[in-house]
Amino acid sequence: RRHVLEVSQQLTEIINSPEPSTESLEPPREAEPADEEDSELHCLWVDKFMPRRYMELLSDDYTNRCLLKWLKLWDTVVFGKERAVKAKPSTEAHPTFSQPKEQQNKWKTKVQLTEEMLEAELDQHKRPKYKVALLCGPPGLGKTTLAHVIAKHAGYNAVEMNASDDRSPEVFKTRIEAATQMKSVLGTNEKPNCLIIDEIDGAPAASINVLLNIIHHKDTEGEAVAGMGRRRRREGGLLLRPIICICNDQ
Repeated sequence: RRHVLEVSQQLTEIINSPEPSTESLEPPREAEPADEEDSELHCLWVDKFMPRRYMELLSDDYTNRCLLKWLKLWDTVVFGKERAVKAKPSTEAHPTFSQPKEQQNKWKTKVQLTEEMLEAELDQHKRPKYKVALLCGPPGLGKTTLAHVIAKHAGYNAVEMNASDDRSPEVFKTRIEAATQMKSVLGTNEKPNCLIIDEIDGAPAASINVLLNIIHHKDTEGEAVAGMGRRRRREGGLLLRPIICICNDQ
C-alpha cells in the first residue's frame, strides 16, 4: 500500500510539473519481483505442483492406461482417424490346444482382459461400446486431475460441470448437450470437447435418467420423414463426444 501511494504521488507531481524529467518517468524496478513473489506465496501447493502432462501423473498406471485407451476409441468418430487393428498371431506357428475358453482366459493378465474388453467392435456409428467412463474413489485421489490430463493428452478440450450444483434436469440436459453437440465458432482449430461430470453421485435420479437417455439414444434409419425429423430435433442427436463421470461412492 505504501509503495502504491508513493507511485501515485510521483505521477501526480509529474502531471503537475511543466517539464517532466525523464528520470521520474521510469517505472520502479522493484515492483515486478515483489509481484512475482506475492503470487508464488499465495499460490496453493495443489495448484503449483499439479500434474500437467501424462508422464507426471502419480495415480495408478493401470487406471491411466485404461482411461486413455477408452478415450482413443473415440478417434474414429471425433477426429476421423481409423483405428489400427492388431494382427492376430498365426495358428501355424503355435499349435492349437483343445482347451475351453474359461481355461484360456485363466492365464491372461488383468491388463490383457481389459484391453480385449475395450477393443470390442464399434457400433454402427463407429462409437465405442461403452459411452461413459466412471472414475470412483475417495476424495483427494486425483480423479479430476486424471480426467483433465488424459483429455488434454488425447487432444480434447476438457469441459467440467458439477452434477450436484445443477439440480434441475432441464439445466443438466442443456449443459450436456451444449458440451457434447454444439461446435465452437471461435475458430477453425478449436479442439473438440470432452465432458467431465464431477460429483455424479450427488445428482438426483431425474438427472441420471436424462444422462441415460442421451447415452442410449439411437439414430434409427427411416426417421427422416417430416414429423419424426422434428421430434428428433427436439429430443437431441446422437452422443458423439466422450463423457467422463466422477464419483466418491460407487
